[in-house]
Amino acid sequence: MTQPATQPCQFAYALNGPRRGQKLGGRDIEALLQADTLCWAHLDAADPATPDWVAMKLSYLDHTVTEALTQPETRQRANVIGNGLLVILRGINTNEGMDREDMVAVRVWADAHRIITLSRQRVRALDDIVKEVSIGEGPETAGEFLALLAERLNARFAPFVHELDQSVESLETEVIDSPRSELRRRIVALRLSVVELRRHAPPQRDAVNDLLTSDSPLLSDQNLRELHESHDRLVRLAENLDELRDNLAVLRDELQGQLSDRLNRHMYLISIMSGVFLPLGFLTGLLGINVGGIPGAGDPHAFWVFSGILVGILCVQVVVLRLFHWMN
Repeated sequence: MTQPATQPCQFAYALNGPRRGQKLGGRDIEALLQADTLCWAHLDAADPATPDWVAMKLSYLDHTVTEALTQPETRQRANVIGNGLLVILRGINTNEGMDREDMVAVRVWADAHRIITLSRQRVRALDDIVKEVSIGEGPETAGEFLALLAERLNARFAPFVHELDQSVESLETEVIDSPRSELRRRIVALRLSVVELRRHAPPQRDAVNDLLTSDSPLLSDQNLRELHESHDRLVRLAENLDELRDNLAVLRDELQGQLSDRLNRHMYLISIMSGVFLPLGFLTGLLGINVGGIPGAGDPHAFWVFSGILVGILCVQVVVLRLFHWMN
């Protein structure tokens, strides 16, 4: 296979050995990927040259693995393949102009001597690991890298879910105290965010659980303990998202019920007013026609007599409505 025309590798670091913490470039990347020390290379998954690069550097793997690493659409998973691990996880999208719930996939191939990661957008969790590695700290084994990656992805996932939880609590207070139609838009926006996160939280939880039960030699007891903590957090996050979804459904129904009750009350008052003034309007309209024979047309006191009759009719209507409990 020919060398790719462009270099899709965005950065690379030596994670152990004499060059630990050094940023690599050019031929150093290729050399350390073939050496016994652990090298980490990160690729731009959207680069057209990435599939050829991965196929070349991981030529010992089945083509299905390289396809899983480079395909546009992915789902969280963790599989033991030979002496390595194929892991796909997702993190909150913190890139400018993007929705945070539109989570970014991190594809990882890890074995004892190399770690290849790919993403189509910037992932802050990887930036965190780069900062640690560049100062001579951070992971020295593939197991440590995977455990740290899961922990750093959760570190941004949990605050976002907590923020959504606070927004739902605030919305609940507004729905109860001052229901109004514009709250519907906020409920819909929150529901969309929660639904999108729920698409990713359970698969992420299952992927980490698959790592825990993989029996991979890359994962030490300490790595498994750290992954177990990440799995527990993901279980709680998935449960919180289920609860938020249910709460938003209840708030939607409550808001709809309160707005319907308010509309019914208004319509009821309008109906009462229409019923009260219908006979009064009929009488005033009847006596207002411009024809002869109108009673009291020549009597100077007729207006006041007629007004008194209208007031009397109004009082009788009010008494009747109250007797039938139509006015509360």
